[in-house]
Formats: sequence, C-alpha cells, structure tokens
Amino acid sequence: MIKRTLLALSLSVAAVAGSPSGVANETRPLRVGYVFAMANAPALIADKQGYYRDEGLVVDLKALGDGPVIQQALAAGELDMAYVGTPPVYQWFSRGLQSRILAKVNYGQAAVIVDSKSPSNSLADLKGKKLAGVKKGSGMDVLLRGYVLKEKAGLNPDADLNIIDMPPGNMNAALERGIVDAAFSWEPFVSQSLLRGSSRVLFDVNQALPQYPWYVVIALPKTLQERPDDVVKLLRAHRKAIAFLNEHPDESNRIIAEAFKLEAVQGPDGKTIAPQTIVAQARTRLGWSADLQAADIQFIQRLMNYSHDLGFVDAPLMTEQLVDTTYLERASR
Repeated sequence: MIKRTLLALSLSVAAVAGSPSGVANETRPLRVGYVFAMANAPALIADKQGYYRDEGLVVDLKALGDGPVIQQALAAGELDMAYVGTPPVYQWFSRGLQSRILAKVNYGQAAVIVDSKSPSNSLADLKGKKLAGVKKGSGMDVLLRGYVLKEKAGLNPDADLNIIDMPPGNMNAALERGIVDAAFSWEPFVSQSLLRGSSRVLFDVNQALPQYPWYVVIALPKTLQERPDDVVKLLRAHRKAIAFLNEHPDESNRIIAEAFKLEAVQGPDGKTIAPQTIVAQARTRLGWSADLQAADIQFIQRLMNYSHDLGFVDAPLMTEQLVDTTYLERASR
C-alpha cells in the first residue's frame, strides 16, 4: 500500500513538473549559466543589484568555466538560459542543440599583446613566432584564426606560426618569461599586463572592429515555449544591469573588481595599481550593450563563415536560424 501511494505521488509530481502550466514549473527558478568573465558583468550586476528580483524572477545563477561547458549543461537540461560567447552557440546548434540568440551582452575585449621590448610591430611579424592562444576550435580561437591571422595578417594559422594552447590566466607569465612571443588575450588579463608595463598592444580587435559583439544571452527552445514571460523579464533585468554599468562606472568597477577577485598589480614605477583601475583600463577595450544591431548580426555571420572555412562547422549556417530579437523588443516596451 505504501509503495503504491509513493508511486502515485511521484507520478503526480512528475506530471505537474512536466506541464507548462503546472504550479511546479511556474515556481521553479530560472536556471541561468554564465561564463565567468568580466565581459559577462551584466549577469552579476543584475543579480547583486536585485534587478532579477525586481522583475519577479527567482534566478539560479551559475558561474561556469567556458562556452563548451555551458553548452553541455544546456544539453543535459541543467540550464534554461545562458550568457555565453557566440561561437559555441552556433557550433552546438550545428550538432542539434538549437538555442536562440536573444540579446547582446558586451562588445570588445580581445587584443594581441607582445613584450614591451618586442621587435614585432605588426601582425605579419608574428610569422615563425610562438603565440599563446586557447583551445583550437573554441570561440576565441575562431576569432584569432579566422579574423586576426588569416584576414588581417594574411598568415596561415596552421603553418606560419606556432599557436600554443594555454589558459588565459597563464599567458601573461608565459609572455614575460619568453616562453611565447605574443599572446591573444582578453580582459582583464590584457590590462593587468599593460599596467605592469611588461607588454604593449600589437593589435586591438576593438579598434579594428569597433564594438564587435561577443557574449550573448541565449535560451533553449523549450524555455522560450514554456516560460516566454520569464525570458522577457530576464532581458528587462539585463537592460537595467547594462544601464547601471554605463551610468555608474566607478561603483560598477568596484563591484566587478570584487566579484572577479582582481588583485592589485605593481606598475613599472613600483606603485600599486588598484583593482578598480584595472577594470577602468579594461573598459577602454570593453563595453556593454543589449541591442543586437544589424552590424552585430553581420559579424555573427562572419564568425559562422570563419568556423565553416576552418572546418569547425560542417555545414554553412545563417543568422536567421539562430537570432531572435522579438523577446528583446518585448523587454524594451
């Protein structure tokens, strides 16, 4: 009798949880993952400033290591939405995980840096050199190989130089010790190195591609179908967070420095440079915006074309398959 009662209860709970209109589904926290990177500060700001709560949302915010880990969590049903780089989204889309890109998170962030005394003065000078990069086929690797090296430098990324895969947190030390000749890095690592006086920028991607989009807000089709109003609420909170970042730079710099546990660095004159100053320096190459403009969508198409040309995606993709701005439009009303 007890077993039958427990079975009936479990079936009842499962039915409620699986129903789009069930009480359990309505009260379940919106599970949101984000790549733990400074560029994804809007996710942290929305949480810390109570913008999710103000919209009536209960958000379970999870910091994860990189885009592929986020995609794996989405595929496993462990997340409903995410703040993630664009390339992992379309790469996994091509494999069947058909998330939709709903809004932009940031623009800028990446640069090629070299030792402050390096003889290299252009990207073409990297031929025959060692360059610190990230895992082949990853989002930043697509940007490095497809745009920076092939398009801007006219180099064959597989034949003309040696790209050494390493965590971005290790790149500055590798550059300072002469293990590599250059590094393709992003914020705050670029600013930390520059403020120490140990490096200089060889190529700033944001100068070459002003306000190019990188991180985006995405959702699973199931989330869009079952919780469309919650998606709009999250995007409203996202807009509020970006407004706070842009309207209160000093306060937001402090929050970012604390959230990402940035440590002070010592400048070339021996003076200590505060973490907030690192964030302020980073913001010369990095900014935030929610809107997906026509130029942003065109750049996403370029990234998808790079990935196809480099052999990371089997079939060509079009932005019309992935980008849906209707939810952001609703959040703007």
